[in-house]
Amino acid sequence: MHINWLGQTCVKLQTKNLKDEDVVILIDAYKPKTGDFPRSFSPDLALFSMGLNEAVTLSQDPFILDSYGEVEKKDVMVYSFPGDKNSKVFKIGAEGMNIVHLGNITQKPNAEIMGKISSPDILLIPVGGDGKTLLDPQTAGDLVTALEPRIIIPIAHNCDTDPKAKPITDFIKEIGLKPEATEKKIIIKKRDLPEEETRLIILEKNY
Repeated sequence: MHINWLGQTCVKLQTKNLKDEDVVILIDAYKPKTGDFPRSFSPDLALFSMGLNEAVTLSQDPFILDSYGEVEKKDVMVYSFPGDKNSKVFKIGAEGMNIVHLGNITQKPNAEIMGKISSPDILLIPVGGDGKTLLDPQTAGDLVTALEPRIIIPIAHNCDTDPKAKPITDFIKEIGLKPEATEKKIIIKKRDLPEEETRLIILEKNY
């Protein structure tokens, strides 16, 4: 699975299905007010945690999920759960791995939702907020401890399209894990998942 962080809470996943076909999953492709960002995308599945307002242009007629529920498309399973306020969190099953994307949450989800998303293989978590617009670094750190992911990939930290977000260093200090080398894109296979320790992977904004 290829994982790219595109700024804010936007992430692109490229996975292989059972027929060995490429499947592109785009999450939270909202138009930023500043910075460099594509005008359009052509994913197979497009997930939106805050509805379709301010979404970028999508071509090639992708399947769009912006409500609660579950769907299976091209051998990829997607669950959409309530986060907080009007936001949604996503759990994605692909290549034998569970990936959780926490969308635009500002606080810890309720106990029922925590039970459904706990122990993910890969956790995509916003970390640069102030607790009002997105998770703040401390709350994000507490949520990591509660969810016990095998791999952590922070999103929604400071970059050109989100200059007011807090820097990634604030989150790193909170969780006390040494990050791996910063990458523009990461490729993760099921066999690469750690058995005991938790890995912290920092991605540069890149599309």
